[in-house]
Parts: sequence; C-alpha cells; structure tokens
Amino acid sequence: MRKVFTLPDAGEGLTEAEILTWRVAVGDTVEVNQVIVEVETAKAAVELPSPYAGTVVELLAEPGATVEVGAPIIAIADGAEEPAPPAQEPTENADPEPDARVPTLVGYGPKPGSSTRRPRKPPRVGAPGTPSRDVQHTAEPVEPAAPRTVPLAKPPVRKLARELGVDLAAVRGSGPGGVITREDLQDGHTPVPVPARRGGERREPIRGVRKATAQAVVSSAFTAPHVTVFLTVDVTPMLELRDRLRASREFAEVKLTPLAFAAKAVCLAARRTPEVNASWREDEGEIVYYDHVHLGIAAATPRGLIVPKIRDAHAMSLRELAAAIGQLTETARAGKTPPSDMVGGTVTISNVGVFGVDTGTPILNPGETAILAIGAIKQAPWVVDGELAVRTVCQLSLSFDHRLVDGEQGSRFLADVGALLADPGLALTY
Repeated sequence: MRKVFTLPDAGEGLTEAEILTWRVAVGDTVEVNQVIVEVETAKAAVELPSPYAGTVVELLAEPGATVEVGAPIIAIADGAEEPAPPAQEPTENADPEPDARVPTLVGYGPKPGSSTRRPRKPPRVGAPGTPSRDVQHTAEPVEPAAPRTVPLAKPPVRKLARELGVDLAAVRGSGPGGVITREDLQDGHTPVPVPARRGGERREPIRGVRKATAQAVVSSAFTAPHVTVFLTVDVTPMLELRDRLRASREFAEVKLTPLAFAAKAVCLAARRTPEVNASWREDEGEIVYYDHVHLGIAAATPRGLIVPKIRDAHAMSLRELAAAIGQLTETARAGKTPPSDMVGGTVTISNVGVFGVDTGTPILNPGETAILAIGAIKQAPWVVDGELAVRTVCQLSLSFDHRLVDGEQGSRFLADVGALLADPGLALTY
C-alpha cells in the first residue's frame, strides 16, 4: 500500500516550512522514526522522522521548496498489495476519477535509487500529448511526459550554486549515486541565468529564520516604546573569580564564560526589580509578572539570529547556567534548536561583545520587557582608589519597555547587574 506523509505541524502554530535536504532517495528502505528530511520553519531547522516503514516511491517536494502544513511531501510503499480496482470498459479519451491512479508501465518511471519524480498532479488521461487509458494497458511501453528531476546535492553545495547562479538541474553530478559536488560546480559547469543574480547583485527570497526575525523586530520596535540605558563596569574581579573557578574540580568539565556570570546576575537582579521580568498584555489589559526566569540567549547561527531559552534559569547555580549556555549554543550552531525552545521567554541577553562591539541598543523580543546587551571585555584606563590603573572593563546596555518599566526601575536593574559583575561577592547578599 502506498502511504503519503504530509508535512506535520512542527509546533507553535507554524503554517509552513522549507525543505532543506532529503535524507532518503527514491528506492531507499526506511524504518519507522528514521529521519527522512530536514526542514526549516520560521524558527529553526527540524528533522522529521518517518511515521511509516517501507520503500520510498516518490519525493513530492524539492529541496528549497516552501510547503504548507498538511501538504504531501513523500510517498512510501509498505509492500502490501493494494486491492484491485473494479474492472472498467476502456474507452477512448476517457477521464480518470479525480483520485484514480494511472498504472506505471514496465520500462519507464522512477528507478530504484534515482531522484526522478513525476509531477504532483498527473497529466489528464486523454489530453493532447498523453496516452489514453486503454493505450496504457497494452504491452508496448509508452513514453511518458518528461518528469521533473530533483538534483542530488548537499545544502552547502546548493548554497554555492545559488551564489554562482548555477541551475543544479543543468549539472551532472560526479559523486556517488550522481550527487553534485563542489568540484562539479567549479569545474566546467555552464552557468544558467537565474533571477537570483543580476549585474553586481545577489538576490535571495525572504524566508525562514530571516523572515521571522524581520517580522518580530518590526513588530517590537513599533509596538513597545524602547528606552536604552548604558553602564560601563570594571569586571576585573569577575574574571579573577572565573580563573579560580576554572581551576577547581567542580568547573573542570564546563566552559565558564562571562556570559554565565551575566546570566546569574540578571536572574538575581530581577528579584529586586520584577518589572523587567514581566509582560505587557495589551489585548488583555494586564501586566503579567513572572515568578520564574526563562532566560533567552541570543545566538548567531548560519541561518540567522535565534533566541533559545534556558527554562527556570533563576533556580540554577552558576555551574548549571554555564553548562546550559554551552549546550544551548552548541545546539543552535548545529541548527538543531527545536521551535519549542524559542518561545515563552521572559528576559533576554545578547552578547554583542563576541563580535568586538563595545555596546548597542538591542530591540526587545516581542512579549518581553527587557533585553541586556553585553559589550566587548577589554583593558582600559580606570580610576581605582583615586589612582589611574589598567583594568578590564565592559559596557552594558539595557533596553526596556517604557510602558511597564520606568527610568528609575530600568536604571536600578542595570546598576544591580553591573554591581554583581564588578563584585561577585555581592551575590551572597541577594
């Protein structure tokens, strides 16, 4: 029996996804829960497992195509015989029923291991240029309409093809099973004009994570009145404590970074200024104050900016926060962050300092009230006990929603975060 797998809802009300890469080809045998395709939603890349076991008979969506939830993407045959259709008297130019299957004749059609697929909607039987139903039951094979071909290539190769302006359908793959390699694109290919490249320009469709990010920041910027305050902090004591902890056995297996200290400081400071850990609900006419901190960590990935969350960060120790940040970052860079990990945040940290930037004015995540940006940590002249010295300093900036947080509250919160970074021992008093 032929079973068709439709694109499932990856969660959080997403309505569509882009096919990134197929992990199987026509003719492959698959098992239940075997990953068969990787798709990119508006929030993240997601691996989809097969709900069926059997043989892949058709790929119904090409890599790069955007499909809606519920649309068929792959057909799998389980080997069981389908019930024979009732006998019908063949007629010339007869139209099939809307869902009738046209038999595949021996001698043409998809071959095992190939990536050829027929059009999603089979040509109307009896239409000009197509065989009628009675002809298809003869012993002579009839040449079908030209099928569409899904070129076999890995995502990096597809990206290179877009940059070069090369149509993969016009490239002969030299890799195993006809897979197109980088060398195939760079050695003797014939560029095919495509709309994506025009004289001195490269154009890409707005989709995926970039589209979702654009919608989110525009909505936030023109909904919540942003205010940003700045503070420069001497973080020398924090770095000294970090070096001591790194040498201890407890922190031997985690990567302890300044971001972990900032995360702990934000969670502690939010206790004294709960307004920054809240949400303005315009439609409901309410302000929601959270007794937990679901801390968002802005992460730059090859697909764009995402903000996965550390759930219940307020209840974690410094070591637990360091481990959670390390795991979160590794997962994000691999493009494996599930959509469910990127919703429900209460406050966010953006570490722009890793790019050598001193400071910035971050935009709030929709639904949140505050976002802290951490600038580059570097040496600078600093006055200590009335004397000029070289210290390690860092600039902090906090953007907040002025509908909910007043200047006094936002400034106090930022001052508390700065004080905890300048003197980590203060954490014992919170």
